[in-house]
Amino acid sequence: MSSALILGMLALFIVAAIGLPVAYSIIVGVLVYLSTGGQDLAIAGEMMVQRLFDGFLLLAVPLFIVSANIMNAGAISDRLLKFCIALVGRFRGGMGHVNVVASLIFSGMSGSAVADAAGVGKLIIDMMVKSGKYTRGYAAAITAATATIGPIIPPSIPMVMYALVSNASIGYLFLAGVVPGLMMGAVLMAMNTFISHRRDFGKEDPVPMRKLPGITIQATPALLMPVILLTAIYSGVTTPTEAAAIAAFYALIFSIVIYRAMNVATLYQIFVESARSAASVGLVIGASMILTYVVIQENIPQMISELFEGSAISPLAFLLLVNVMVLLLGCILDATVIILVIIPLFIPTCNALGIDLIHFGVLIVVNSMIGLITPPYGMLLFVINAVTGIQLKEIIREVWPFLGILVAALLVMTLVPEIVLWLPRYFGYQG
Repeated sequence: MSSALILGMLALFIVAAIGLPVAYSIIVGVLVYLSTGGQDLAIAGEMMVQRLFDGFLLLAVPLFIVSANIMNAGAISDRLLKFCIALVGRFRGGMGHVNVVASLIFSGMSGSAVADAAGVGKLIIDMMVKSGKYTRGYAAAITAATATIGPIIPPSIPMVMYALVSNASIGYLFLAGVVPGLMMGAVLMAMNTFISHRRDFGKEDPVPMRKLPGITIQATPALLMPVILLTAIYSGVTTPTEAAAIAAFYALIFSIVIYRAMNVATLYQIFVESARSAASVGLVIGASMILTYVVIQENIPQMISELFEGSAISPLAFLLLVNVMVLLLGCILDATVIILVIIPLFIPTCNALGIDLIHFGVLIVVNSMIGLITPPYGMLLFVINAVTGIQLKEIIREVWPFLGILVAALLVMTLVPEIVLWLPRYFGYQG
C-alpha cells in the first residue's frame, strides 16, 4: 500500500467525519491521492465524466426515480393501500400485514427503500397510529423493516448499480430478486403475526366481498408495473434502461390521463425532485468511479483475491465472511457506497472461487438493505423519524425482532443458492 493511498484515505475519513457528504469526501480523498502521487488531477474529472456518460445502464436509475415519484403523487398509492387492506386487513395484526403487502407491491414501482418508507410507508404509519391498536414505535419499526423489500423485487436501483460494477446481467438479477423478496415478505408477516398475538393487536373490519372487484381494478396499474417491466425485458423488446423509460411513461399516463390526479405544477415539482435525487445518486456513482480507478491502480482487488486463494477458504466461508462484513458496514455506510466502492474489491475473488455473481449480487443487495435498519445509523430509521417525528429510541426498541428474522432469511439464502437462482434458471440462466 503506497503512502499516497494512505494519505488519500486519511483525507477521505477526516472530511467525512466532519460532516461532508460521502461523494465529496471521496473526491477530496482521490484528489489528495493523485496530488501526493504526482499524477494529473484532471484524471479525476476525466474518469468521472467518462464513466457516467458511457454507462447506458445508468440511465435506468433516474427513470426509476421519476416513475416512483409519479406513482406517489398520482393517487396510485392510495388505491394500492385500499387493495392491501381488503386483502389482508382482516387478519390479526392486519395493518402490519398491510404494511408488508404494500411494500411488496410498491417495490414494483419504486426500486428504492427510502421512497417506499417516505411515501406509502408514512401513510401506513399514520393509519396504524390513528387506529389506536399499535404503538408508534411498532408502526415505525415494521414500516422500516418492510421498506427493505423495495430494492429486492424488480425494479431495483441497487441491482442496477451492482450490475454496473460486476457486469452481471441486470435482467437475471431482477428475476433473482423475486423469490428472495417474497421470502422476506413472508418472514416479516410471520413475525408480525407472532407479535400481534402476544400483544393482542387488533384486526381491521373486513371489506365486503362485493367491493373487492372494484378495489382490485383500481389497484391494477400498480400491480402490473413489475409484470410490464419483466415482460418488456425478457421478450427481447427492450433493454432494462428502455424498460425503465416505459415504466416512467406508464406511470405518467395513468396519473394524468386515467386518474387525473396530477396537474402541470405537480408534474414540474416531481421532475425537480427527481432531478435532485438523480443528481445526488449520480454524484455518488461518479465519485465511486474515480475511487475505483485508485483501487485498480493500487492492485487491491488482486491482493484480496490472492489473500483468500492462499488461505484455501471455501466459497461458503467466503460468502459468510462477506455477509458479516457488509452487515457491519451497513451500520455506518450507505448501501450505494457499499455496492459501488466495497463490493468491486471482492468480484475477482468470487470469480476465482467459482461463486455465482447473480447469487452474490442478490445477497449483497439484501444485506445492504438490512443495513438500512441496523442501529445506530440505519438510514431508514432516520428517514422515518424525519417524516413522522417518532423518536429514534422508540423505533430502535421495536426493530430488533424484524432485524433478526431478516438476518435469518439472509442466512438461508446464503446456504441455499437455489432460492435465488431458481427463477433465473427457469428463464434460461446458465450459471
